[in-house]
Amino acid sequence: MMITRPLVSVIDDDESVRESLPDLLTEFGFAAHAFASPEEFLVSDDVFQTRCLILDIAMPGMSGPDLYREVKKRQREVPVIFITARRDETVRKQLLKDGAVECLFKPFSDTALLEALNLAFGGG
Repeated sequence: MMITRPLVSVIDDDESVRESLPDLLTEFGFAAHAFASPEEFLVSDDVFQTRCLILDIAMPGMSGPDLYREVKKRQREVPVIFITARRDETVRKQLLKDGAVECLFKPFSDTALLEALNLAFGGG
């Protein structure tokens, strides 16, 4: 019997995040793919396989919140965890109000990310 691990897609224009986060997600037991931009993600096959999105808020071109709205417009209910280097509680509160699972400020701990993922996958 094959057990498939849920796919978590990371979209961040920061190369160091794209390199480190998938390794951590794999350690947590997820499959992980990283993308440099929302546009790159939207043209990939992962759009339909992704079970959770980890999105940077501020990126050149389409922003994380823009991608979140686009995914919802395509009638895909995918839990979203936002990550950002900019500490702005107003933005954080708005994203959570709009349905995001969590909004983590960089640098965040492994524990904080795992807790957000547990929420995203219904583990409370």
